[in-house]
Amino acid sequence: MSDDERGLIKRAQVGERSALGVLYRQHQPAIFTYLYYRLGDQAAAEDLAAEVFVRMVEQIERYRDQGRPILAWLYTIARNLLTDHYRRNGRAQLMPLDEQLVAGLGNPVALTDRRLDEAMLVRALRRLTDIQKQVIVGRFVEERPNAEMATILGKTEGAIKSLQHRALAALRRAIEEESSDEA
Repeated sequence: MSDDERGLIKRAQVGERSALGVLYRQHQPAIFTYLYYRLGDQAAAEDLAAEVFVRMVEQIERYRDQGRPILAWLYTIARNLLTDHYRRNGRAQLMPLDEQLVAGLGNPVALTDRRLDEAMLVRALRRLTDIQKQVIVGRFVEERPNAEMATILGKTEGAIKSLQHRALAALRRAIEEESSDEA
């Protein structure tokens, strides 16, 4: 964890609203992406991401620096909220209608194809372990370097590379299975 982040957290712990806002702006996109690629539902991901930051504000005073970025703590909160969400609602999710399609904007065939591809990717990602999902989303969606993923997940860079290799192989198999299921 950088000294800048430590200082920001200390300011947030004493109730400085601007520090909380900076933490939110820095980490909300990563938390939303993490949740979206597990849920496949933008509205639900937005709701849970908002809840992550409500919990951050409520619990920031109890946060203790363990040498890892605060994002690792936020991922833990998100994972716990996701588990609660699945317990309450089950894993089956309906894909919402694409707002652009409903509004008559864009090419309906292209929008539908994109939506089906996204749905297939989300289903394939659900077949991976949680750590594999984190590595895939962190490396390829959020474009985080191996060193940063290692810090966030508390692993070595070598372990991240190995996890990434296994996760990509598992994702490829899951996509092939999803494709054959659709055919």
